[in-house]
Amino acid sequence: MGRQAEDALRLFVADANAASATVDGERAAFALRCHDDRGDPARCSLIYQELCGNPGVDIVLGPYTSELVAVAAPIAESRGKLLINHAGESDDLYQRGYRMIVGLQTPASLCFAEFIRLLASLKFRRKRLAVVAPPTPCGDAVSRGIESAAEQRHTRRAGVRVRFRWNRAIDSEPARDELLAMIRRRRVNALVSADSYARDVALMRAVVESGVNVPVLACSAAALHRFREDMGDRAEGIVAPSQWEPDSQAIPELGPDPRDFARRMKAETRTGECDQIAAQAYAAGVLALEVLGRVGRCDQAAMREMFGKLRTGTLFGAFGIDPDTGRQLAHRMLTVQWHQGRKITIEPGPLTDRGVLEFPSGWRIMRRGWRCSG
Repeated sequence: MGRQAEDALRLFVADANAASATVDGERAAFALRCHDDRGDPARCSLIYQELCGNPGVDIVLGPYTSELVAVAAPIAESRGKLLINHAGESDDLYQRGYRMIVGLQTPASLCFAEFIRLLASLKFRRKRLAVVAPPTPCGDAVSRGIESAAEQRHTRRAGVRVRFRWNRAIDSEPARDELLAMIRRRRVNALVSADSYARDVALMRAVVESGVNVPVLACSAAALHRFREDMGDRAEGIVAPSQWEPDSQAIPELGPDPRDFARRMKAETRTGECDQIAAQAYAAGVLALEVLGRVGRCDQAAMREMFGKLRTGTLFGAFGIDPDTGRQLAHRMLTVQWHQGRKITIEPGPLTDRGVLEFPSGWRIMRRGWRCSG
């Protein structure tokens, strides 16, 4: 994920410099510095202390994962440095009174809202849902968001009930066996996992291989292209919320089209990969350039104020934040599903001029249930 973000930012820098971007009528030149935090909070802290204390650093982007953004945000706040958070979903980042943070992603509490609405539309009466999420601020937000969506009147009328929440580690085989036994005992027929990539994959693999009949499986990891490589045919039918897809219907006011961006990422970068993390990073650059152009100088407070007023769209989708907290309000999640070895967007449905899939969303998500029951 870090390499994808770096590749996307290098692509943005090259594009901005080639286009002779201007700030206050003068040509602006961009240079990029990337640091590897190795997923270590202590190392992340040292990096952001150096970046935020350096007067030669004009634009600071956050790290990958909410846990690390929670380390970087107070440092940026104390130094009066704007922090563009393109890769941390946790709601609590916007509940701590920080004034210098700007979020691009839909917050964690809303990530599975479209999935729950889609689950409610399915044509079986009782949807007995289990939620697996770690006991972290981000995991708690995901769980609370799912529970809130399930409590909506129309959702309850459709038979959606959260049977239990599992917030313990599932790294060991005994823990997974205990979870599978609970799934059987509670007759769960819809399972959501929102843990780390490795744990999501391990759980999905365990469920599929166990023979437990869970018609609807969803996990955060399934939004990534490497999920199919790691799961093989076991990925078939698994659903995920996604912040962005190359076939997104986003019509950007700023920057490139999603398809053109994905094509260039695959053709012109070292990783040759293009998931949501790449789109988020590139969009962060596009938005920073727009704000710089409007403000006319690298004034951190003025840039933050302008971000609060900005209402626009990029390849990543709609952008608009709460001007006080920096929480993203405008961006919309997608729902994707693995189908015949391909990841397809099932919600919102595709525009007719981009090809119509063979079934409406509810029926497509049901197909996995028919295979399991057979």
